[in-house]
Order: sequence, then C-alpha cells, then structure tokens
Amino acid sequence: MIISANPKPELSVFEALMQRTDRLLNEQAQRDPTYYETRNGSLLEDDVFSALDECAKGTVFEKTIEKVSGQRFPDITAAKLYGVEVKSTKKDQWTSTGSSILETTRLPNIERIFMTFGKLGGRPILFLSRPYEECLSDIAVTHMPRYKIDMRLLQGDTIFDRMKIPYERLRNMDNPIAPVVSYYREHLKSGESLWWINDQSENALPPIVKLWTSLSSEEKKILVAYGYVLFPEVVKGNDPDKYSRYALWLVTHKGIVNTNIRDSFSAGGKIVLQTSQSSKIAVSASFGKIITEYKSYILHLLRTIDSDLLREQWGRVNEKYRILQWCEQIATVATGQELDFRTAMSLLSANFPIEKQIPVSRPYFDPICMYEPNNSNLSSNAAEGSSL
Repeated sequence: MIISANPKPELSVFEALMQRTDRLLNEQAQRDPTYYETRNGSLLEDDVFSALDECAKGTVFEKTIEKVSGQRFPDITAAKLYGVEVKSTKKDQWTSTGSSILETTRLPNIERIFMTFGKLGGRPILFLSRPYEECLSDIAVTHMPRYKIDMRLLQGDTIFDRMKIPYERLRNMDNPIAPVVSYYREHLKSGESLWWINDQSENALPPIVKLWTSLSSEEKKILVAYGYVLFPEVVKGNDPDKYSRYALWLVTHKGIVNTNIRDSFSAGGKIVLQTSQSSKIAVSASFGKIITEYKSYILHLLRTIDSDLLREQWGRVNEKYRILQWCEQIATVATGQELDFRTAMSLLSANFPIEKQIPVSRPYFDPICMYEPNNSNLSSNAAEGSSL
C-alpha cells in the first residue's frame, strides 16, 4: 500500500483515477449488462463508489474515497479535495438533467468535481467521466433552475462559454441566477418570456396558477393598470400582438391566465374625453379607460413601482420624469387615424401631473436611451418656453 505524504494530490493524478474507474465500470457492464439495467440513481452511486475505491488502491487516494450521505453535492469525495457527481439515464443517450445551478448543498473545500455518467439504456451500457463544467450544456427547470448535461458536448460549447462567465466564477457569486437571467433575456425572441427564473426573490412566481375570471374586481383593476404602465403598446390600434407581452407577464410574474385580455382594455366602444384646451374628442376605449377608470391606479404605480421592473420593460428610466416618460410612450403608440401625438398628449396632460415646461410637438422618447428632458434634439419650442 502506498501512503502519500502529499496532502494535496495533483489534479492529473485524480484524472488518471477517473479514467481507470471508467474502464472498470465499462468492463463490469460488458460482463453483466442486465445488472446495470436495474440500477437506479442511489444504487448506481454505490457502484461508482466501489469502483473508485477499488481503483484508488495503491494510489495517493487509497482509503480517501467517501460516499456522502444525504442530499449533498457531490455524491462522492476523494481526499476531501476532489468530488464525483453520479448521473445516469435509462435511455440510449448521453443527456440528462443535472444539479441545481445554486449549489447550495456543495461540500466545503472540494476544489474540482467530475461527472460520472451511466448510459444504462440501449447496448452497450457505457460509463463516461468528464470534468463537471465541461459537460453542462444549458439550463432547464424542474422545481429550480438546473444544469442540462451532455456528456458528448464539444469543447467551447458549454453554457459558461456562451455566457462568457467561467463556471468557477459563476458558482462563487452571491447571486448566480442574476447573470443567467440577464443572458437568457438578451436572447429572447419576439413573443418569448422567462417564466422559470427571476433574480428578484420578491417577484417569484406564485406556486398556484389562477384564471383571470377567479380574481376580484379590485385585483383585476390593479393588474390592468400594470398592463398600461409596463406595456404601453396595449393602446395601439389594430396590432394583433399588442397584448402578447402583457399576457406573458401575467403568467410569468403573477401566475394568472387571461384567455380574453382584449376585453380588459377595449370593451366599451368609444369614450369622450376633454383635452387640456377644454375641447372634447371621442377616443377608443383602450385609451379612454386610462383616464376614466384607471387614472388613480396608474398614478400610484408610476410613483411607487420598482425601477428595475420598469427598466426591464421600458429600457432605461429617468426617475425624475417617469410620469412624462410613460405619457409619451402612450401617446406615441396611440397615434393613428383618430389621434395625433399632440392631441394624445393634451388628453394625458389634462389628467396626469407631467412637467409643463417640456414641449410635446413630437415624440422623443427612445426606450433604449436615457430619457433626457434637455436633449438637444428637442424642438425649438423648448427655447421659447411653450407649454402643453
């Protein structure tokens, strides 16, 4: 028996141990494939532990292999320095769902982890071990965000390569979910939303999904106000997609399914409103209800809503002018056959306390740029001190 005086075995020595363990497991699987076909996750951990323990004999890892009891990560340790996470599938494939990205149950002092994967479906039954971070291809969700495993993943194709954040750095962050959320948001396509992850715990998705029809009248009004504030496009004319982002947000942030969103905004035909110049005009219900039904709710939200939530939907936010910023977005998307931008702003300014000194001869809000009331691109009316 060889006993090493080196308290920290080199990684290359551990890699050699993992290669020998793979060979032993594959030899055993070739001799008795029916045995491994019956093994579940916990039993397979015992098999991998026994193989590791056998292969460690005569090496610096002899008598250091330990199977960890309970829900800890990883499943097996070597010299209290390296770890082995055991995963398997009953299918004839090299992919599966892995462990949580949070790694809250990770054992302390474990520097490197290998994945030992058993392909227990099809023939031949095979085992393969790789460095843990090299076989994590993506993120999936069960009851929490988890890595997706692909043991045949090519070098440079891991989720960490695509995010441009090394695994070691991500796992040591205080909030590793935040950069994951940012990455997936940046790659959303039209009509897509993130329902499964949120870097703000107070905005976590409720465990129960409700139908809109089960809500009280007051709850519905509050949620419609959220729609007007966060998604100004709901007042747009004949756009078939104008409720899409709001519908996704209801499900992903509030756990609410509304199968007839249009009626929440458009039911009622035309509404007559008075402009800031005291003239009257008939407008669509989706625009008119902003003032006749939801004014107080909208004002409350614009004054109190979390800036991060606004920024997520609007782009950048100027806190000093957020009411004006919202009014300009509404006026811009509402502009069409029955309303021009100036008239829309006149209706809104008669009801919302926007800054009177800001000219509104044309829209100048850009959702991807910081809103600057003193922008040099404003019309010459600014220098003349014109008001609404």
